[in-house]
Amino acid sequence: MAGGDSMAMSRMSRRAILTAAAAAAGTRAFAQPATAAPALPRVVLDTQAGAITLELAADKAPITCANFLRYVDAKRFDGASFYRALKLLADPLTGLVQGGVKNDPAKSFPPIAHESTAVTGLSHRDGAVSMARYAPGTATSEFFICVGDIVSLDADPSAIGDNAGFAAFGRVVAGLDVARTILTSPVSPTAGEGAMKGQMLAPEIAILSARRAA
Repeated sequence: MAGGDSMAMSRMSRRAILTAAAAAAGTRAFAQPATAAPALPRVVLDTQAGAITLELAADKAPITCANFLRYVDAKRFDGASFYRALKLLADPLTGLVQGGVKNDPAKSFPPIAHESTAVTGLSHRDGAVSMARYAPGTATSEFFICVGDIVSLDADPSAIGDNAGFAAFGRVVAGLDVARTILTSPVSPTAGEGAMKGQMLAPEIAILSARRAA
């Protein structure tokens, strides 16, 4: 075999070896199992009416979820309560139940930035958990659970005025029947101010503890 042919064959052999090695590496990489997404955090609210388990959408609403977990880890929801039940006039079995520390300054952390549903992609569907607020960016400790779909609470950029909606940040994965029980619990006809009059639970439903699920 001539020297030129030998060198050409040698170059071809090296290319063949490199190509085969690259293909093998690609096959190994392809064969590796995909890394599973981290499990979403869950919180169990142990109430006088029963337990409610929340799954927090930390991947979509990280600021709001971190804030909620801060209250949980500091045990600031222990001894708090569900104190409000808002029933929709069109369907009294649909509405929301609100709980928290009633913005107690001694138990409240600073307000957090508003995470709009227009950004997170979450919605106030049956079992959604969301933050109560005044103006956007004022939410601290108070939260509510939707019983039934209330998508009117989602952000609506086309609406006039405060169209930022509320910051949904998770959902009930167990115990939605407990939230329904709270919604239909007795309310005071006189307690509450303004639009909240007639929506205050009497008696309130205590939150005995709030803990991360194992």
